[in-house]
Amino acid sequence: MTDQGARVDSGRRRGRNETEEERADRMWTELIQEVRVAQMGVQILFGFLLTVVFTPKYDDLSDTDQMIYLVTVVLGAVTTGALIGPVSLHRIVAGRRVKPQAVRWASRLTLLGLVLLLATTTASLLLILRVATHDGFVPYLVAGVVFWYLLCWFGIPLWTRYRHTTR
Repeated sequence: MTDQGARVDSGRRRGRNETEEERADRMWTELIQEVRVAQMGVQILFGFLLTVVFTPKYDDLSDTDQMIYLVTVVLGAVTTGALIGPVSLHRIVAGRRVKPQAVRWASRLTLLGLVLLLATTTASLLLILRVATHDGFVPYLVAGVVFWYLLCWFGIPLWTRYRHTTR
């Protein structure tokens, strides 16, 4: 046996000294906690979006704003699908001894869901600010918020990954 977590036996890995199955179990638990946060946000946003079309104000929206609304609702729907996908995936493959593969696919769906959530939130913000203000600064404000989301959701995590991952 070598030191500092090198292979202990054929089923163990470096680092946490866990088998592939133990690692998949841990990663699945972490992923589901992350998905719960994103799911709640998109479901609340999507629920509110679904009600807009039934308000009297909807008929007063310009054709452009109605188109932005329709795109936003569709984005909300596909975002919901991507973020609920990992739950369905787990339920369908549970007990089939494919958890490492399921974790990889669930992780991909979650990342896709975050990108779609960025698009949904951006479109929602654009629509709300266009209706609320009719001012020319709206695209700049939306761009600033999108930059902030990109920084928080992708920039800092990628920088941390790059900066602190050991070779």
